[in-house]
Amino acid sequence: MPGLIGKKIGMTSMFDAEGKNIPCTVLEVGPCVVTQVKNIDTDGYEAVQLAYGERKEKNTPNALKGHFKKASTSPKSKVVEFSGFEGLNLGDEVKADVFEEGEFVDVVGTSKGKGFQGVVKRYNFGGVGQATHGQHNRLRAPGSIGNASTPSKVFKGMRMAGRMGGERVKVQNLKILKVDVDKNLIVVGGSIPGHKNSTILIEK
Repeated sequence: MPGLIGKKIGMTSMFDAEGKNIPCTVLEVGPCVVTQVKNIDTDGYEAVQLAYGERKEKNTPNALKGHFKKASTSPKSKVVEFSGFEGLNLGDEVKADVFEEGEFVDVVGTSKGKGFQGVVKRYNFGGVGQATHGQHNRLRAPGSIGNASTPSKVFKGMRMAGRMGGERVKVQNLKILKVDVDKNLIVVGGSIPGHKNSTILIEK
């Protein structure tokens, strides 16, 4: 499916025609440069490779420098393949005008990393309830995690404390509320994963 690479600018809100306040997210999409066009004869499938974001030349491997030089563009920080584009050539720029107001898109991002968290924050456990009967420091504890001699193990997938966040997340069917082609900005209803200025993918 066609799409673009971009970054999350931040959140705001808009009023619709009925006066309802809608939370929304502002995204910068593109401009993305076509750095490779793949076809069935040479690669076995059809796709377009897009690149986004500037990268220092001194931090770019020589192989990538040559790859970007073929497309007559400066080194980029993010490269992703998309299918569904037609009529694009090496070095072409793809901008926000591929999206229209009112259509629905999927947004892929990396959620905010929360570090090592307990079960109350990670899985919304309620704790043990009242701090009565001489309980000490047990309000946010996970409680029992299994039986004794049977089954003599902790089952895989048991909800326990651990690393939270920092995962690839896709949010589907977000409505495009506004498109600013001049500034390469689109506004989608709802929230998307990631912190401000994080890289995201927008797919139709």
